[in-house]
Amino acid sequence: MIINKRKYLVIFLIPLLVACSDWMELVPLDGLVKDEYWESKDDVEAVLMGAYQLFAQQDEVLFMYGEIRGDMISAGDLLSTERLAIMEGTISPTNSLCDWENFYTVINYCNLVIKYGAIVQEKDATYSDYEMKGHQAEAIYLRSLAYFYLVRTFKEVPLIVDAIESDADDLFPSKATEEEVLTQIEADLNVARLGITDNYETTEENKGRATKGAINALLADIALWNFDYESCLEYVSRVEECEYELMPTSRWFEIFNPGNSVESIYEFQFDESLDQLSSMYNLTYLDYFLPSESAAEILEPIYIRGVGSMQSQTNVIWKYIGRYADGHSIRSSSDDESVNWIVYRLSDVLLMKAEALSQLNRFDEALSVINEFRTARLLTPLESIDPDAGAFEDIIMNERAIEFAFEGKRWFDLLRMGRRNNFQRKSELIEILVKNVPASKKLILAAKLKDPMGWYLPIEDDELQRNSNLTQNSYYATYTND
Repeated sequence: MIINKRKYLVIFLIPLLVACSDWMELVPLDGLVKDEYWESKDDVEAVLMGAYQLFAQQDEVLFMYGEIRGDMISAGDLLSTERLAIMEGTISPTNSLCDWENFYTVINYCNLVIKYGAIVQEKDATYSDYEMKGHQAEAIYLRSLAYFYLVRTFKEVPLIVDAIESDADDLFPSKATEEEVLTQIEADLNVARLGITDNYETTEENKGRATKGAINALLADIALWNFDYESCLEYVSRVEECEYELMPTSRWFEIFNPGNSVESIYEFQFDESLDQLSSMYNLTYLDYFLPSESAAEILEPIYIRGVGSMQSQTNVIWKYIGRYADGHSIRSSSDDESVNWIVYRLSDVLLMKAEALSQLNRFDEALSVINEFRTARLLTPLESIDPDAGAFEDIIMNERAIEFAFEGKRWFDLLRMGRRNNFQRKSELIEILVKNVPASKKLILAAKLKDPMGWYLPIEDDELQRNSNLTQNSYYATYTND
């Protein structure tokens, strides 16, 4: 089973019994059983906020899923042997990074909101249809985002769209294919975007709760992962209709401190004063993860984005520890754990657009998007690129590596490149991925990566023991520690 079944028998979330002026203060308390719950819209919103907060607490995992096997980070002295093993391609089903339990807890909270919204509306006359559908749409967004992370990390995972509340429910689901999961969440998101708002009361809510822009950005990302370029362009155009702007280069670092910039589409919010703590400052300041040599080569020549992403003199990842892009002013102790985790921003979506256009051989349009982006970042526009999708892909991958360094994007970008056109560029992917490992292990890792199923993580051993209906990723089915 995916999560300890006792967790389903109790709703762990109840709202505070005081009025809250800040939506992030809806910190749920523990202990109210289901029969005493689901009486008002406050109950629904408390569970929804619990889903947001639990998902946010996975920021360290989201960072590692998106970076630890890529080429942009290296191991610091404090990194555990377990994490180091994954970086070097020695991946065991006993590794705790293969534990997906918290993702499925988020998913179940979302399923509960989706199920009980209409039921609560019948009891609470103040719970409008607009509010109820909005809460359900937010839950669909979070559930879909969780599944998108899961399929890109594990490929085949259980697809659960009904709330699990008791032993009578199906506690032992089998895996669904990647295609089945992505088809489900794309359909769900296209329904959810009709019931979502872009106009919450505060900036923190507009950037930290699901919006039409966030839904369309996720849909564009899913379409690009599926190599459905026309759909990607359609979803990007919807994002462009929203009020997002690229940050001026002189203010680029404000994307990360204080965050919630005009460029931001969706961020997981953290507030140290509310004991909602980000992992990223400590993870990058305390010598767990460092920029790799490859990252230094890519970033150091680049104005502000490069020096804003890493500090070459001290070799630290600067985005999460700095107050400014100067490489010297560190965040104060009162807000060093208030670093938001950015899921989507406009620059990400624009480079998705350029990639989709280039893969459709619409090279002039793709070059125009790339140059619009480079001009906004005070970089010299490119005069020309070979009219070849591979040449454009290299340019876009480099731009994405610079712009989104250490933001949990790189591994998934590399996988997308490696999977495209029936693994046409698999050898280029492997060449990139073996750069970071010790010379003595390069040939071993290169051999392992020839099987694309080895690009995904295994299902954790404990999960397989709890649920006999699960089967291990074929690459790890005969795993040994040798």
